[in-house]
Amino acid sequence: MRLNGEIPCRSEDEKEKDWSSQQQQQKLVVGYALTSKKTKSFLQPKLQGLARKKGISFVAIDQNRPLSDQGPFDIVLHKLSGKEWRQILEDYRQIHPEVTVLDPPDAIQHVHNRQSMLQDVADLNLSDCYGKVCVPRQLVIIKDPSSIPDAVIKAGLGLPLVVKPLVVDGSAESHELSLAYDQFSLSKLNPPLVLQEFVNHGGVLFKVYIVGEAVKVVRRFSLPDVNERELLNSTGVYRFPRVSCAAASADDADLDPQVAELPPRPLLERLARELRRRLGLRLFNIDIIRELGTRDRFYVIDINYFPGYGKMPEYEHIFTDFLLSLVQGKYIKRQLRFLGRRGFLTSYSESVS
Repeated sequence: MRLNGEIPCRSEDEKEKDWSSQQQQQKLVVGYALTSKKTKSFLQPKLQGLARKKGISFVAIDQNRPLSDQGPFDIVLHKLSGKEWRQILEDYRQIHPEVTVLDPPDAIQHVHNRQSMLQDVADLNLSDCYGKVCVPRQLVIIKDPSSIPDAVIKAGLGLPLVVKPLVVDGSAESHELSLAYDQFSLSKLNPPLVLQEFVNHGGVLFKVYIVGEAVKVVRRFSLPDVNERELLNSTGVYRFPRVSCAAASADDADLDPQVAELPPRPLLERLARELRRRLGLRLFNIDIIRELGTRDRFYVIDINYFPGYGKMPEYEHIFTDFLLSLVQGKYIKRQLRFLGRRGFLTSYSESVS
C-alpha cells in the first residue's frame, strides 16, 4: 500500500526486466555533431530511410546547449574540431559512460597529425604469406624552409617527394598534395609539413574503409608514376587536387590487371584488426598503394578518421548494421550480468560440467 503518493522501491531484477523490455521497444538514438558539409554527404536519404526501417533515429546535437541536457543518446557520432569540443566530449563520457562515443577524442587526435599517424603501421611491421605492409620513408619539417634541402640529404630521402600538410583538420587544404622534383624547390615550401618518399604504384591506390569489424575496399586513381627521364627533366613543385575522391574512382577503368588487383583480403582484415586495436578507432579508412612491379609489397600512405562513407558502396547497410551491433553488444553484456546475479549462469555451467 502506498501512502501519500510514495513510490515503492524496485528491486534490481525488476529494473533489469524493465530495461530489457525498453530495449526491445525503443529506437536506437544516435546524436550527431557534424559540420553541415559532413551532414549532407553522410546523412543521405538512403541512409536515413534504411535507418528508420531498422529503428535507428539520428538526432542533431545543438552545439549551443550543454550536451548533457540533450538526448538521451545511445551513441554520439561526431566529427568536429577544436579543444573546446574535445573537452565537452571528455566531460560527457565521464558523466555518461553508458553512451558509446564514436570515437574517443584523444584517439582521433592521433591521426590528425601526420607525424604520428603512420607510426602504428610502422611499429606493426606486418608481414605474412599474403604480403608485407610498410610506410614510406618520411621527414617532418616544422619550420625554416631554407633547412629543408640539407635535411632531406641527411635523411637520405630520394626525389621526387610527396609534400603534405602536417595537420589534418578536415579542410580541403589539409588533403592537398604536391610533388617536389628537385632540391632547389624544397626551400620554397611552407612548413609545417611532411615530406614522403614517392613510390611508383601504377597510378592507383586502394581506399580501405573500416566500420567496426567491416572492411570495404575500392580503387581510386592516384598520382601518376614518375620515370627516370621525367625526374631528370622536371623541376619545381607541382600541386595536385585531392586525387582519391569518388569522382576519381578506378573500379570500372581498363587497368593493367597487376595494377588493379586488390590487396589480399586476409591481409587487409589483419591490418584493420590491428589498427583498430592500436589506434582505438572504429571509424576510419586507410589509403594503401602497391609498389609497381610487385604483387605483395604495400605501403600505407594515409589514415583518415570518419572518412566520406557516403562514397563507399552499400555504406547505408554496413553503417546501420554496425550501429545496431554496438547496442546489441551492450544488451548482451547486461543480460549476462543479470543472469549471473540470478544464478542462471552458475546453474548452466554446473549442468554442463
